[in-house]
Amino acid sequence: MNTRLTQISSALILAFGCVAAQAADWSDNSVSYRYGTSFHEPANDKDVTKNILNFTHVSGFKYGSNFFTIDALKSDHNDPANNGGGGAQELYAIFSNQLHYGKLTGSKIALGPISDFAWTTRIDLNSKDDAFASRVQKLILGPTIKFGGSWGWADLDFLSYKEKNHNGIVGKAVDFDLTWRVGSAWGVGFDAGPVPLKFNGWATYTGAKGKDGFGTETKAETWINAFLMVDAGKLAGGSKDTFLAGVGYEYVKNKFGSSGTGSKTSTPMVKVEWHL
Repeated sequence: MNTRLTQISSALILAFGCVAAQAADWSDNSVSYRYGTSFHEPANDKDVTKNILNFTHVSGFKYGSNFFTIDALKSDHNDPANNGGGGAQELYAIFSNQLHYGKLTGSKIALGPISDFAWTTRIDLNSKDDAFASRVQKLILGPTIKFGGSWGWADLDFLSYKEKNHNGIVGKAVDFDLTWRVGSAWGVGFDAGPVPLKFNGWATYTGAKGKDGFGTETKAETWINAFLMVDAGKLAGGSKDTFLAGVGYEYVKNKFGSSGTGSKTSTPMVKVEWHL
């Protein structure tokens, strides 16, 4: 792992420590592994296999909730590292804080399926050791409508989106235009006969963000990531929500705002997940 990846991983571990130190009403930590063989990268027409390790922390506190997740992605040779030492490595981390209207005001929201409203503030950071050498810095914020019930939960976001990045091909920083995003995330539990299942995932639609580092106008981006998971721990007679395994699908159109070769991904995935 190069110096840049080491620096960002250290900073993210420190950031997570600060989050974890907050007084939490509840928390959940999990590690997972997922695998797919048909990922794509802009300007690359080859199918890329990726092994992805993840750590996720979710917690609730007096005024809302926190979410922290970090992916460590390892590509195969079809997405090479810049130094020629095999496939590229990437770290991608998200920290998101929600301030809940109900918690801030002490009032309970009861508007049909709507369970609360929130203000979401999210920061994304990444580093990748390929030739492009991305260094994503995103600030994403705006209102969220929260849905909940016995079926599970869902969020619907209406967000502003500001991104800075780095283009190693042309050797310069890129400051994208302010744009917008509509996003959603969900977690739904149900049974198929004796089999306990969970359907979870997220989807985003992000507006065009001006010119990229090559001077090309970007396009609106669609990104969907969804999984159908078997609660294998519960099925085997153990505790629920401890060990899950399943299949998923990732769809991306105009990845990173690019509309050329390699900008579309459509890949199945497999995933296992342990809750600590």
